Amino acid sequence: MTHPTAPSRALVRPSSPDDLPAIASIYAWHVENGTGTFELAAPSVDEMARRRDDVLAKGLPWLVVEIGGAVLGYAYANQFRPRPAYRYCLEDSIYLAPEACGRGVGRLLLAELLARCEAAGARQMLAVIGDSANAASIGVHRALGFERSGVIDAAGWKFGRWLDVVFMQKSLGLGASAAAAAG
Repeated sequence: MTHPTAPSRALVRPSSPDDLPAIASIYAWHVENGTGTFELAAPSVDEMARRRDDVLAKGLPWLVVEIGGAVLGYAYANQFRPRPAYRYCLEDSIYLAPEACGRGVGRLLLAELLARCEAAGARQMLAVIGDSANAASIGVHRALGFERSGVIDAAGWKFGRWLDVVFMQKSLGLGASAAAAAG
């Protein structure tokens, strides 16, 4: 899938085990330099593999965006909470390499993630965004139809300061307009 503002060579595809070093490197940069995640120590490639395997075992997507043969971002959806009543409500995560930011790559990647989750029967997608000053993440979610649903003030402490968490939400498919399937 491509997007008009993304580089024409951008390819969004399901991740593979071969992508894990790039995924771990991208995430490590965000852990060490950003406030979009509240992790304080970058996880190993093996830990990222475990996380990916957990998502895929639930039948949920873990995607990468590749440009010129290099993985420059990834996105996945996971259950918002583990209790069965939440089974139609997912939370997205999206991370880009710094050189991919501001080029439409995130929008392309998130749009494909949303489409796959909707096709799988999800009804709500949540974004739990670290740092209320995270304009890039808030902006890409807003551009794809998410609405702000709340803020938890001073929820995390990172880089010597308190950080908020912004919640955004988007209905998928029928959303709450019809009952969920039996089961």
